[in-house]
Amino acid sequence: MRYISTRGYTASSLSSSGHTFTEILLGGLAPDGGLYLPETYPQVSRDELEQWRYLSYAELAYAVLSRFIDDIPAADLQALLARTYTAGVYCNGRSSAQASEITPLRWLERPDSARAEGGLAILELSNGPTLAFKDMAMQLLGNLFEYVLARQGEEINILGATSGDTGSSAEHAMRGKKGIQVFMLSPHERMSAFQRAQMYSLHDANIHNLAVRGMFDDAQDIVKAVSNDHAFKAKYKIGAVNSINWARVAAQIVYYFKGYFAATTGSNARQVAFAVPSGNFGNICAGHIARMMGLPIGRLVLATNENDVLDEFFRTGVYRPRAAAETCATSSPSMDISKASNFERFVFDLVGRNPAMVRQLWLEIDAGRSFDLSGTSFFARLPEFGFVSGKSTHADRLATIRRTFEKYGLMIDTHTADGLKVGSELRTPGMPMIVLETALPVKFEETMVEALGRKPERPASLQGIENLPQRVAVMDVSVEAVKRFIEQHLS
Repeated sequence: MRYISTRGYTASSLSSSGHTFTEILLGGLAPDGGLYLPETYPQVSRDELEQWRYLSYAELAYAVLSRFIDDIPAADLQALLARTYTAGVYCNGRSSAQASEITPLRWLERPDSARAEGGLAILELSNGPTLAFKDMAMQLLGNLFEYVLARQGEEINILGATSGDTGSSAEHAMRGKKGIQVFMLSPHERMSAFQRAQMYSLHDANIHNLAVRGMFDDAQDIVKAVSNDHAFKAKYKIGAVNSINWARVAAQIVYYFKGYFAATTGSNARQVAFAVPSGNFGNICAGHIARMMGLPIGRLVLATNENDVLDEFFRTGVYRPRAAAETCATSSPSMDISKASNFERFVFDLVGRNPAMVRQLWLEIDAGRSFDLSGTSFFARLPEFGFVSGKSTHADRLATIRRTFEKYGLMIDTHTADGLKVGSELRTPGMPMIVLETALPVKFEETMVEALGRKPERPASLQGIENLPQRVAVMDVSVEAVKRFIEQHLS
């Protein structure tokens, strides 16, 4: 399996067919600023799907990821996956039987064939160490980094940006890892108190938190600018853990397969729909790729909050990122994003994998402008990819949280509420709707109290986390200031 850039990067040092998986693992962005994707998507047949149906999560992860990773010996990859996806890592206070499922499916409304109703379910993805779906990929990324660095005798300095959950997930996955330093940017005072505490209370020597006085998009722009300074990147061995890193997206493909198997039976292997709360487009991009591989996904329902740039595109064909001043601070803060990095991966497929066109479109985006595909054959092709979209507001998510708790006895977080609200509106007869859980409610306690008048339960190990001493450097939105910080801490 070889990897290419969405913007067509080629160089004499590359073979004609691109990079291998381990070559792109540590780097993040391609040298031309594009994102890596497989040269072709591996195909999974119906017979293979049924053979995978009863695999454990670690076994299924090997079946899927071995299609993308062929430069790590099979035994080593199996061992990495077996060490990553264990009941001990994804227990979160659950019974051993529940924990062994890793991503259990919770039916809110079971399918009813007599009434042609497909059912409504939530796929639990937030039982990892930091109580967010990001753990599903980040725990693997930490183990992959450690393995590849040891094999190559190298070190890496990770630079990332977070709108809430990526940061804590990355830091908990990388803390104490040999040969790895983490520099994580976050928007100053734009995350929940719990999210800040999960990151800033870590005092491991290899973890560095930087809060920038701006929005997530500002932090993400800094990461991209540093990654595009090739001399600095090479000198300080800068790598990435954001979902610009292909391994993050690849790991998330696995739970789409697991969710599909949990919602169907071999004798009733119909299409399913997935509703995905979307900020940076990485999570739903994994669903897009699973569908391209042959997983029977009838619909990919993209749910945004008030920052509805992506919803606007799927409705109108206009991609119009907002400036930081136009980006709303909401009660689903991990989705307060107006420039979705992974959207470029989907557009690459939408325009027929034409890197010249992607370069042209992103010249407009990088210049602070928009692009419009509404009158093109590409926009006319959108239905082929199964996407539909919708928007949820603060009032919507409060109402959804209340209704879900009253009707089903289940407390959900604000982002999952966005997905459930939009997914419920866009259900189709006979097709199960699976909402991807984003995080546990404890991460957004203030809004849970506003919606329900009560605090969510939290694991005993996280009691009083907000009161722990915190370590964070606060700075203005400045690429040079971040570079200086990295230099000072690596000299």
